[in-house]
Amino acid sequence: MAQDDYFVIAYKLLKYLYDCLKQGSPVSREVLCADFFGINDDYWAYIIRNLFLDGYVEGVTLTRLHNRVNYPSLQTHFNITPKGIQYIQENSAFEKIRGYVKDIASLIP
Repeated sequence: MAQDDYFVIAYKLLKYLYDCLKQGSPVSREVLCADFFGINDDYWAYIIRNLFLDGYVEGVTLTRLHNRVNYPSLQTHFNITPKGIQYIQENSAFEKIRGYVKDIASLIP
């Protein structure tokens, strides 16, 4: 599975948010950007928008940005939801990714 695959990025992001929640650590804004994951802004917006609309993350406002409709803006309270936690625990696609992503701590600069 490629590093830029939707499910790989979604897993890494949700796992990172869950780890921050459990540890009581603040979420790093450096991690919450397209550049960090090596993808373009439109793809990043697509991923965030869909994670929000599917109920896996909270703290997103969908706005109009220039000619972009429903562009996701991350709020200070951006976080994983209980549904997002359940998703990374139970989703079969994420089971495959879990073995692929060895250590989420390697994501943090």
